[in-house]
Amino acid sequence: MALRLLAVGTRVPAWVQAGFTDYARRLPGPYRLELTEIPQARWTRAGDLERLKREEGRRLLAAAPSAALLVALDVQGRMRSSEVLARDLGTWFASGRPVAFLVGGAEGLADECLEAASDRWSLSPLVFPHALVRVILAEQLYRAYSSLTGQPYHRGST
Repeated sequence: MALRLLAVGTRVPAWVQAGFTDYARRLPGPYRLELTEIPQARWTRAGDLERLKREEGRRLLAAAPSAALLVALDVQGRMRSSEVLARDLGTWFASGRPVAFLVGGAEGLADECLEAASDRWSLSPLVFPHALVRVILAEQLYRAYSSLTGQPYHRGST
């Protein structure tokens, strides 16, 4: 069972891809982290932002593994310390279900994604560029994995 990051957007800077790949490759076996990029919805002159968000939301949910435990990355979600994230990661794995993290596009996550999610995780009260969230999420999952497996990486306050 792998962790899945389902993220809206297919064009990210090279440094984002390098950062994500660096942390994702450190996660072994059942903790491996796989990225699925979801194309952004097409903006029209009418600019119906809710339509864009709904369309991206449908694409995200369609890409999730069946019966997955969905975790929505949402600024209104629950903030976690690294220790709590490690404990939650262990709980998510113990559920025996695939775990998929949902990252919306520029307009955020559709209500359908938030409603389907078993959990909502806020990385910070700050709003980050959506591409940067990929790197932060991968690093935090690696930190949580290191804590669960007794590796020294998780120590420290940075």
